[in-house]
Amino acid sequence: MPGMARVWIGLGSLAGCTAVIMAALAAHALPQKLPPRAVEAVRAAVQMQGWHAIALVLVGIWAMRGAPSLVNVAGAAFLVGLILFCGSVYLGELAGVRFGPTAPVGGIAFMAGWLLLAVAAWVAAG
Repeated sequence: MPGMARVWIGLGSLAGCTAVIMAALAAHALPQKLPPRAVEAVRAAVQMQGWHAIALVLVGIWAMRGAPSLVNVAGAAFLVGLILFCGSVYLGELAGVRFGPTAPVGGIAFMAGWLLLAVAAWVAAG
């Protein structure tokens, strides 16, 4: 398995595992400890984390098949989005730590990742 494929599949798998852990916390532990708005924010971050964990695994599978280099850039954008968006929501709601507009920047990174995948598909088809 090529190096970056292994990285994307491994990171996607870890992101998926931690998404399940966070979903369990959001369902069972957080409703008794946080206001409903905070629990909903965590659930939204869990959903984004789950979707982008799958996206990273798919990036890894495509990278194994000799994908255009844009696929690896898309994977990096997804990783940045996971860290900035999900990480800032978790830190903000669970620990009260805020770093400015990191969640919106992470959301933009997610969008960029999807657009980069679209361009990579276009390039690969051409």
